[in-house]
Amino acid sequence: MSGFRFHDRAALFAALVTPFLVALALVPFRTDLSATNEALIMVVAVVAVAASGTRAAGGLAALSAAAWYDFFLTMPYQQFTISDRDEIQTAVLLLVVGLIVGQLAVRARTLHAAVVTDAAHLSSLEGAARLAEDGAPPDAVVEHVRRELVGLLRLRGCRFEYGALMGHRPRLEHDGSLWLRHEGRITEYTAWPTDHETELRVVGGGHYYGRYLLEPVPGRPLPPEEARQVAVALAAQVGAALDTAGLPHQA
Repeated sequence: MSGFRFHDRAALFAALVTPFLVALALVPFRTDLSATNEALIMVVAVVAVAASGTRAAGGLAALSAAAWYDFFLTMPYQQFTISDRDEIQTAVLLLVVGLIVGQLAVRARTLHAAVVTDAAHLSSLEGAARLAEDGAPPDAVVEHVRRELVGLLRLRGCRFEYGALMGHRPRLEHDGSLWLRHEGRITEYTAWPTDHETELRVVGGGHYYGRYLLEPVPGRPLPPEEARQVAVALAAQVGAALDTAGLPHQA
């Protein structure tokens, strides 16, 4: 089971259990708290689940909160029925507000993750560009980008190979796609190939200088397209650094 599937299942489990536990904890205080305050507390439980889960978990948490609010906190107790009209309205509002707020919480978490990821990508590009601008030796730029690629693409290993192309390997293209062109056949990959290293070519000034050979972790899916495009941009920075240094190149 992948980490992502485990996280999704854990989030769904929390969506079912968290509202139940919160409603159960409110039982001793249900005669002292107003229905509005009880509903607000249940909404907080929904937000807590949605903020660390998925959209499905947020929606399930809202449904669970409305159900357990009905069962534990409205009369007749321990039954999935409500006799008071105001409490019916409160339960409906709890469900609607829980769904809306839960989805907003998931959206906010997604945006935050995107911002953090974009900042990390920008930092990788800036680091390589700074080395080149400061006149670092080409080998230093090559090694810096090699380390960045390992973390960026979550690789098991990565090495740089100067010189002519040897063999036929899947290639990470400029748009972030992954292809193998061999003997007139073209194969597009949606997951890391396990029988070959993947090459990321380094070109500068129209000249070919070498390639990074990427060794993925077996069974790990391809990283997001944005990460693959950043990897291509990093390789382009290496090519520019090698071209500026006037190193020998291939046609």
